[in-house]
Amino acid sequence: MPARIRLQRHGKKGQPFYHIVIADSRSPRDGRFIEKIGTYNPLLQPAKIELKFDRALYWYSVGAVPTDTARSLLSKKGVMMKYHLLKGVKKGAMTEEQAEVKFQNWLKEKEAKEAGIAKSVEEKNRNERKALLEAETKVNEARAAEIAKRKLAEMEAKRAEEATAQAEVQEEAPVEEAPATEAPAENTEA
Repeated sequence: MPARIRLQRHGKKGQPFYHIVIADSRSPRDGRFIEKIGTYNPLLQPAKIELKFDRALYWYSVGAVPTDTARSLLSKKGVMMKYHLLKGVKKGAMTEEQAEVKFQNWLKEKEAKEAGIAKSVEEKNRNERKALLEAETKVNEARAAEIAKRKLAEMEAKRAEEATAQAEVQEEAPVEEAPATEAPAENTEA
């Protein structure tokens, strides 16, 4: 039975989520599998890979052939590196302790690199949010200034209307008062 290490798709349309499984190469993609050894979520930044390291190493060492994507995931998690070091131990090129030290150093470097990537992604997202907030603030300030100009123009228009109305009232008022003051003057002359 030719075993394969491959991905089994789950999740919704447009939101993939994968199980990393050991399956017969003749079974369908989402069909029967021998063992589930992990999960892979490509939607997160950076992508989240959970893997049963020992089981993946065992299946790879007994001849299970990974697909291209599964191979890259195993490589990222260190299964391929560990297998390579164990082959060196079997050939007598190094001892198990030396292999373990090399593997731990490799893991530390890899974790530091991933932490740096995660930090840069987080900083990039923060800067993008900050730029969007600043742009939104500028737009809001421009809108507020435009609204203030409109209100000022409306206030000035109202004041101008009130001033013209008062001027008309003042012009009409002396005309009404003038005949009243002239009328008694006419009576006194007569």
